[in-house]
Amino acid sequence: MSTATVAPVAHPHLLDEDLLVSTPRPLRVVAPARRRRPRVAYAVVAVIGALLIAGAQMGLSILTTQSTFDISSVAQQQRTLNLQKQVLNDKIMGLTSPQYLAANAAALGMVTGQSPSYLRLSDGAVLGPQRASNATSSLDALGNGSVPNALIATTPLVSNAQATINGAIAPTPAPAASAAAANPATPPALTDGLPTPATH
Repeated sequence: MSTATVAPVAHPHLLDEDLLVSTPRPLRVVAPARRRRPRVAYAVVAVIGALLIAGAQMGLSILTTQSTFDISSVAQQQRTLNLQKQVLNDKIMGLTSPQYLAANAAALGMVTGQSPSYLRLSDGAVLGPQRASNATSSLDALGNGSVPNALIATTPLVSNAQATINGAIAPTPAPAASAAAANPATPPALTDGLPTPATH
């Protein structure tokens, strides 16, 4: 076996003197690198952004709450209008009832004939008794056999504002009663505490 000789590697930058003799270098104080000051602009932008987000959330919350109150108010108005519509429909149903129409016709002097007469168009002949009706109606729409209509019990007739379907004079409401009738949703006024039922 042969022994390999290791030759020193020569660096082109280093001279032989540098390899043999090393001179001590003087020590220097190495200060830590100065920390950068945080920029004020970044902090200002961050604070303004946070304030804008908080303000936007507050504004949306206020708008949502306001719209909730508006919806509640409109729903209350809708309920009131539905009740008024129902009252008006009841009045219309009463005014178009056969009893009210018959009472108004009788108050105007109209009578119901017993047997009607007919005119035949082909030859112009009149069929039937051909006589005028009596002063009284043959049918009594408001008689004992009819069912009373509570919707029109106090409604005045068209021809006479003081008469009702029963023939009575329409009562004039007292001032306190008219206020209660104008707003039927309000409870009666309490003068002596809560009302109690009579037990005896």
